[in-house]
Amino acid sequence: MIRFIKTLRILPRWIVVILDMMVIGASTILGYLLRFNFELNELDKWQFERGVITAVLAGLCAVLLTKSYRGIIRYTGLQDGLRIVYTSVIAMVFTFMASWGFLMAFGQQLVPNSVVIITLINSLLFLFYYRLIVKNIFSFYKRSLMKMENVAIFGAGQSGLITKHVIDNDQTLKVVAFLEDDDHKIGKLIDGTRIFDAKDLKELISDLKITQLIISIKELPVQRKNDMVDICLEEHIKVKSVPPVEKWVRGELSLRQIKEVKIEDLLHRDIIKLDKENIRNDIFSKSVFITGAAGSIGSEIVRQVLRFGPRQVVMIDQAESALYELERELVHEDQMIPLKFVIGDVTNYDRMQQLFHEYKPDILYHAAAYKHVPMMEANPSEALNTNVLGSKVIANLCVENRVKKMVFISTDKAVNPTNVMGASKRMSEIYIQSLNNYLQKSGLANTSFVTTRFGNVLGSNGSVIPFFTKQIAAGGPITVTHPEITRFFMTIPEACQLVLEAGAMGNGGEIFIFDMGKAVKVLDLAKKMIQLSGLEPGKDIDIVFTGLREGEKLYEELLNTQENTIATYHNKIMIARVAEYNFETVKDFVEGLQAIISRGDEMEIVSAIKKMIPEYISNFSRFEILDKKEFAKSS
Repeated sequence: MIRFIKTLRILPRWIVVILDMMVIGASTILGYLLRFNFELNELDKWQFERGVITAVLAGLCAVLLTKSYRGIIRYTGLQDGLRIVYTSVIAMVFTFMASWGFLMAFGQQLVPNSVVIITLINSLLFLFYYRLIVKNIFSFYKRSLMKMENVAIFGAGQSGLITKHVIDNDQTLKVVAFLEDDDHKIGKLIDGTRIFDAKDLKELISDLKITQLIISIKELPVQRKNDMVDICLEEHIKVKSVPPVEKWVRGELSLRQIKEVKIEDLLHRDIIKLDKENIRNDIFSKSVFITGAAGSIGSEIVRQVLRFGPRQVVMIDQAESALYELERELVHEDQMIPLKFVIGDVTNYDRMQQLFHEYKPDILYHAAAYKHVPMMEANPSEALNTNVLGSKVIANLCVENRVKKMVFISTDKAVNPTNVMGASKRMSEIYIQSLNNYLQKSGLANTSFVTTRFGNVLGSNGSVIPFFTKQIAAGGPITVTHPEITRFFMTIPEACQLVLEAGAMGNGGEIFIFDMGKAVKVLDLAKKMIQLSGLEPGKDIDIVFTGLREGEKLYEELLNTQENTIATYHNKIMIARVAEYNFETVKDFVEGLQAIISRGDEMEIVSAIKKMIPEYISNFSRFEILDKKEFAKSS
């Protein structure tokens, strides 16, 4: 029998037709028996054999007409059920017509009307149910012959039930358990499958031989998700997650959409609650400029700004290809808001002035910057030219054109900087904040300047996670600079949400810092990424330590030791208390910086910035010699 089921993948159509005729014949006989209360004498009086033959022939005509035999029985579904309804109704009509014709010709009814109706009901039920029985037989033997993976679903809600139905249609997976934290659900059954306590996952993996865990809970706390994933990785179990309902294709979930958990899912924090009304009031019906718009942060700011109904959005970037890709993404979304994609360098005063005059921004998000630490350590003149002088051009034009607000995107590397990139961002902070304070004291404050500071962004261009992903795909090794190095991480959408929130709440002069959560050891991050790929660190993929790069810190900070914070109404956003600088002094320095940069002497450039930012102490860099000279002078 098993061998027959294995070789007979699809029943021949002639067998399906014969089975259908047998079912219709049996349904007609049952119709007679029910109509006449199982009195066999009555059946003989009505010569029920003629009625059965008539019903079968009528059914044959209906089957051939509707082609109900063409459906593959082991895949019987709703469409096959509708086809059976059409077939049964047409067979009933044909039977009525034959019976009426016989009555007109011979004065005697061929099949009682009540029997025809009962036969219709019987055939509807039996034709469909025998198909389901055959389908289940095929499924049972198919599953018994194939090696199947046992799956547990974390979340016994609506999403979990839909996930089970999707898996049930697959021939390689079998749901053996639901897991729940809700005590009210534990011990009950859902769709025939028992719900277990999620705390017993480790024991269940062994007892039920679970090979996969699928997380179907939408708003599962990140720490809880990490706990579950850690157990699975320890037990060498695959972990997957169901995407949010809004991401299901045409509102339906498919097995292909259930993806393996990514490291970003485990570093993501709980959902941020935003004051959307405050942000909307800040952006709605405004002309918005975004510099560095084609970058990771800039492009996400664009996407989020568009949700709040600006009058227009002008996107500025010097990266032609990246800006072109952003344009292709946005113009295909039936966007009603006017979008302007502009190639331009923020250090080019004339070009920027032209754009300000033409599009008249109300609010500007300044994300244009060079950000890669080793690259900027090797090219200090470019770092200072773009990050400091470019920020100066944009800030001054905001004042000249009475832009209501400028939001500057800074970094945690500006705190106690150990590299040129961090120092350039700190210098930009100083210029922007001192300019804001000068304007307020002078009574000329038409523009509010707000600074936001956060750490590493997950998935951004050149960040560690895409880098590690490529190394794993290539078979390793993964390169980590130091076994003790740690970093703060934040997702791109989360960072940009906080930028918009801070920008909306800022009155001018603030440096907002964000709650970055706990610092993550990069070595642990690398190990977990290897495990999530189904591999073992040190066995399948090696981890190699390369030493700290020029200017790199072991630990990032969000606040200088001299600084403290002021709380805001948002628990993830604080205002940093920072040392304030005299604007005239800062202005003179920045204007003189252009001449120093033009001379191209790297040591002179870095030495100048160190004098302005005394906390800037180089680390693992050729510029450390400047700190030693300064120390020798002070001694």
